[in-house]
Amino acid sequence: MLSRILKATALAAVLAAPTFANDGFGGLTTGGLEFLSSPVRMVSEDLYLSLDKIKVSYVFRHDGDEDLDGEVIFPLPPIFLNGIQESDFAIPQEKLDSENIVGFTATVDGKKVPVTTDRVAIVMPDEPEGGARPTPTPDPAAGYQTPGTDITAVLKKYKVPLSLDYDKVAAALKAMPQAGKDELLKLGAIEVIEGDAYPQWGIIERYHWKQTFPHGKDVKIAHQYDAAVPGGIFQWRNPVGEDGEYAAALAKEYCIDEGTQAAIKKALRQDEGDKTYWTGSAYYLDYVLKTANTWNGPIGTFKLTIDKGAPGNVISLCVDGIKKTGPTTFVVEKRDFTPKDDLHILVVQKFAD
Repeated sequence: MLSRILKATALAAVLAAPTFANDGFGGLTTGGLEFLSSPVRMVSEDLYLSLDKIKVSYVFRHDGDEDLDGEVIFPLPPIFLNGIQESDFAIPQEKLDSENIVGFTATVDGKKVPVTTDRVAIVMPDEPEGGARPTPTPDPAAGYQTPGTDITAVLKKYKVPLSLDYDKVAAALKAMPQAGKDELLKLGAIEVIEGDAYPQWGIIERYHWKQTFPHGKDVKIAHQYDAAVPGGIFQWRNPVGEDGEYAAALAKEYCIDEGTQAAIKKALRQDEGDKTYWTGSAYYLDYVLKTANTWNGPIGTFKLTIDKGAPGNVISLCVDGIKKTGPTTFVVEKRDFTPKDDLHILVVQKFAD
């Protein structure tokens, strides 16, 4: 038997509106399954993205001469304790410390598989700040390749819980001996202000299960989970004037053409004091596609379905061949598909009445 580790790529994106740093909420950028140095090819991928749920169905075929054993791993992106404390988050507080914070489930050949959940703590260079959306969005796939320094063992050594409950963690840091604080400080895991220690690490929640890929046979793997899409207050302004640089960057990142600009203006409320601004809210749905390139060859058949949530919402993204199939749904279909870019999807909506 051959043995490999199957991974899913995911990256954190704590995103908010450019002007109102405190009026956004953080969330998760997520991605597809990755298999390094693999004789397994992706026969098909059927990907469904919405503001509430992400669903993916794959068909894999192992073309090797013997069965391949390994472990399927789907890690969520790092969720940073300081970001949760400083800004709202797309996952409710009561769910953040549950064992399965996004309701992840998986099936193999149509049968539900038992999924193990564990957590690790990492320190990343230049971890995202809670409440400030980067411009433009950094490359999620590139960020995942440098997941940071694992400090799980150090936290366990000093009885600091691998928790997303900030108060629990703060209490443990307060009770920690000075030697522990010194060790964490050296690792860049805490910031000390007036004698108090503040966590600077992120928690990665990982879901995994054992998997066999029989040689010469198809294996159908599907998984789904709550989307936890970040977003916040959104202002649109024509790419001229004081905020023109930011608007131009948004237009480039999400391929906002003149028709989409007109739809955004129609959907949003115009600022009463300044007739050049249109205000509403937005979600930033990002998905890592380029990890599909780690499989053996291109994706045989690829289908992407996007649901924008409500007929009045406006969607914009950079992708060829997109077709509207319903009041809220759009579909892209490709054959022998080799992703060159990840998905960055903007969904704009008016404020609720």
